[in-house]
Amino acid sequence: MKPASITPPGRLAALALAAMLAGCSFIPPYQQPAAPVASQWPAPSGADPTDATRAAADLPWQDFVQDPALRELVELALQNNRDLRVAVQNIEQARAQYQIQRAAQLPALTGSLSEQRTVPNANADANGQPKVSSLYTLGVGISSWELDFFGRVAALKDVALSSYLATEEALKTTQMSLIANVITAGLQLKSDTELLGLAERTLATREQSLQLTQLRLDNGAATALDQQLAQSQVANAQAARAQQQRLRAQDINALTLLVGQPLPERLLPAVPAAAAPAPQPDLAQMASVPAPVAALPAFAPVPAGLPSDLLLRRPDIRAAEQQLIGANANIGAARANFFPRITLTASVGRVSTDLDGLLGSGGTGAWTFAPSISLPIFDGGRNQANLDVAKAGRAIAVAQYEKAIQSAFREVADALAGRATLMDQLDALQAQATAERERYRLTDLRYRNGVASHLDLLDAQRSLFSIEQALAQGQLAERSNEVLLYKALGGGWTETQTSASAR
Repeated sequence: MKPASITPPGRLAALALAAMLAGCSFIPPYQQPAAPVASQWPAPSGADPTDATRAAADLPWQDFVQDPALRELVELALQNNRDLRVAVQNIEQARAQYQIQRAAQLPALTGSLSEQRTVPNANADANGQPKVSSLYTLGVGISSWELDFFGRVAALKDVALSSYLATEEALKTTQMSLIANVITAGLQLKSDTELLGLAERTLATREQSLQLTQLRLDNGAATALDQQLAQSQVANAQAARAQQQRLRAQDINALTLLVGQPLPERLLPAVPAAAAPAPQPDLAQMASVPAPVAALPAFAPVPAGLPSDLLLRRPDIRAAEQQLIGANANIGAARANFFPRITLTASVGRVSTDLDGLLGSGGTGAWTFAPSISLPIFDGGRNQANLDVAKAGRAIAVAQYEKAIQSAFREVADALAGRATLMDQLDALQAQATAERERYRLTDLRYRNGVASHLDLLDAQRSLFSIEQALAQGQLAERSNEVLLYKALGGGWTETQTSASAR
């Protein structure tokens, strides 16, 4: 009896079944979780989202930063910062891992050439001495190639792809943070430099006041207590100057670390010069009021947009979503472990007892074909535990994705609240500073004419110095808040030459 043969319809059905199995995947359908935040920013927002002509992420940092020195500092940081270089190399590493996993879907061809020498041999010579037997083999083949009928290898490839894409988003997050940190550090340096200039000017004014008090003491118009109070104010201004010198030096060190190289001298803000006290104070001459601190550089207006823009613009949110997609694909790989795993090993080549005749007429063709199938029967619950781990990983990734959205929403809401209130605070501080400057001028005039006491003058000096410091810190807070809002809305990411080379 002849063995039954597969009819053409049966052969077509077998091919269709094989194609169906080859396209099988146990990855659950991915659904993006709903954003667990409100659809509008909490009031007061300080900006009408409908007025925004473009999203903040579409505003290049070169347009946002309008100060040339700050812009050059950011450019230097993008070229030399080590954290950014690490992020670029992380992309290279993740891309290589993805390529390794993708290569597992294709058979790996290997060539081999081997020699086997055996002694003793069954065929002995006439003298009864053992005879050496040689066998040369040349072949090309594939080894343990898994036929991915159930999508296990494809799922692992998707996991590696999601990790690679998440690493790319991490690079964008690193660049955004770097730009924001450089700008903020530059603002801090400018602010502390202005405060150092204020301390220098205040010290000059108090030294002039001390000279005047000494002159009044010599003429019997002041007491030793007045002279000691004036000396105390001078020492206080000297301590404030030393503190600002230290803060300015630390700001330069922090900015140098961010930029990744020594800062060019031309990019460092110069300390404003202080007026030298008059060598011969005059009772009739009014002391000069210390000049106020200069305003910090302004930025381009940042459009607030809508909360839904964060899902598309924030790279950290997109990275969290890629991690979620990878965790979802990992479930498919864990499910595929419950099904048979089919591998194929095959080779084709030639064998010969003589190396010279291996490729000639003395050689003999040879081939092997060794498919294998393994089916899990009992594993002590290992596959089920791996599936439970994968499902828990996806639940964790969902929570992390939602937390990333909530954190981003909170950052933007805080920055918008700062925008709505910091300007009012600055206006109030400016009005108070104007009043304190006039108060100091009038108190000094009254003191020189013997109407006001020395304590009144010292109180006016202290108040003016404090409000000038508060005004400078308020300006820094307002400018830093604009930088924070720009970053929180996804601004600061641009395709640089460094990052493009990593793709």
